[in-house]
Amino acid sequence: MRGLVTKSTGSWYSVRMGNGEHIDARLAGKMRLEGRKSTNPVVVGDWVEFVFEDEEKKAVIQTVAPRKNYIIRRSLNLSKQTHILASNIDQAVLVATLAFPRTSTGFIDRFLVTCEAYTIPVCIVFNKKDLMNEAMLEVQQEMMDVYTKIGYECMLVSATDSKDLESIKELLKDKTTLIAGHSGVGKSTLINSIQPDLDLKTGKISNAHSKGKHTTTFTELFELDFGGFVIDSPGIKELGLVEMKREEVGHYFPEIREHMSDCKFNNCTHENEPACAVKKAVETGEIDEERYYNYLKMLHSDEMNWNDWEVE
Repeated sequence: MRGLVTKSTGSWYSVRMGNGEHIDARLAGKMRLEGRKSTNPVVVGDWVEFVFEDEEKKAVIQTVAPRKNYIIRRSLNLSKQTHILASNIDQAVLVATLAFPRTSTGFIDRFLVTCEAYTIPVCIVFNKKDLMNEAMLEVQQEMMDVYTKIGYECMLVSATDSKDLESIKELLKDKTTLIAGHSGVGKSTLINSIQPDLDLKTGKISNAHSKGKHTTTFTELFELDFGGFVIDSPGIKELGLVEMKREEVGHYFPEIREHMSDCKFNNCTHENEPACAVKKAVETGEIDEERYYNYLKMLHSDEMNWNDWEVE
């Protein structure tokens, strides 16, 4: 039989069958023993083939269908292995905040690069507009303009604004969407606001550090009443780059990709080389200076940071 993996707790999986019912399933022994770079051979979003184990409606997963894409991070405990967060995603929604807690552009850009590498469309949802004053809203708009200019959809929302919630529903409708971001940015609150019966746990912001407290423990897929699925993931503290060569990074910045063919050298890193079209575009304002600075920081990340996607 075939089903969709909706939750993983490490040793057991929840699988949604064709009739909408969920069953508990474990991995077949051969799948656990196969040599893999990934610590989790089965992930949320996978389509799997399984057989029933007994009359208690428990099952054994035997095979995983090929994935169209996935989001990956380094394993927390095993530095030479990776951990796949979710697979078969139609789009990702990065929930970010200018404050309460602040999401850095460095984090945003690393997330965008990761999604570009795996051909996953991204919408950046800037949350908590109801907590911002006029000066903050102005800064927020400038930030949104940078990302809109290079082709990313951006939304400024509040979980208390019914019009904003309708816009988010329209964004999510009939798609499988990974919801990601730091702890405390309001991922679960937004999901609860568009579908209250899910009743996902939410946490308060730490007064000492203005950081969110981790509430989501496992990545889990939920079906939406108005069509589609959302994958709620644990808050990501830091995001590094995995399965990517240093010289490939520029290809995952749309604005750098647009200018790089005009560079004098084919292997230009857009840092110190002469006649670099990308550096010229930065000087003329065609490429945002902070985005370019974040690109350079990625180039100079040491190997540990490159492979460090740490869940809070």
